[in-house]
Amino acid sequence: MTDPSLIEKAETLRALHHGDQPLVLPNVWDIGTAIIAQEEGFPAIATTSAGVAFALGLPDGEAISREEMIAVVGAIAARVDVPVTADMEAGYGDAPEDCVATTRATIAAGAVGLNLEDGIDHAQGTVYDFDLAVERIQAARAAADETGVPVVINARSDIYFSQSLAREEKTVEAVRRCNAYLDAGADSTFIIGPGVPNDIPELVREINGPLNIVAGFSTQTVDELAALGVKRISLGGMLSRAALGYYRDTLKQIKETGRLDYSDIAIPHGDLNKLFAG
Repeated sequence: MTDPSLIEKAETLRALHHGDQPLVLPNVWDIGTAIIAQEEGFPAIATTSAGVAFALGLPDGEAISREEMIAVVGAIAARVDVPVTADMEAGYGDAPEDCVATTRATIAAGAVGLNLEDGIDHAQGTVYDFDLAVERIQAARAAADETGVPVVINARSDIYFSQSLAREEKTVEAVRRCNAYLDAGADSTFIIGPGVPNDIPELVREINGPLNIVAGFSTQTVDELAALGVKRISLGGMLSRAALGYYRDTLKQIKETGRLDYSDIAIPHGDLNKLFAG
């Protein structure tokens, strides 16, 4: 029997993509960051595959297994009340059947949204062939629908990492792919890569559904992105990298200067105990 709470959370997440203001998603990588994001009032949260991998001492890019990622997603979803959408990378396998398995596992873990990307290797700029990429989204949609949970599928295109296309060609291909993914059952699309911020107006105009932009490639504010028509803004792996950067810089400071004044932005011990006891 389908869990009614998952249906409600999925419907809430879906509605947040169609509000007057963009859905801003803090990307979390463990239970603690998820609880903090919820406490700060965000109506939904997303996981970051990069942050999860880094926390486990692994590189980003499916070095972590589907099972390991699902374990983290499930632990997060079990401890927060807001909808959780999971970054499931490229589905942990090339075939549409792999996307089916990933979608089913994600829903079973308690998430009500997932990202699926068409990128194969960012360094090489390779993506799945168009037809296969569309079939993968179709398969994920069918798998989600079979569960009875109206899961929000955020289909990501990595075409802007391509090393063989000119910038104008990347924009055309991004639009073609995103509209095909929407037709295949995706609820929103996500375009990432160098040059995307400059093309946001055209992408919003030409893509027939909510567009997701990630912070980091763009220096625009939430209000500026909202004015352009962006409906979903992800923080991506940026916050996890910032946290790791602060940790590393602090250790360097201690080693090089002997200074121990690193507690200026620390959350008080008692506050965290109270927050995590809830």
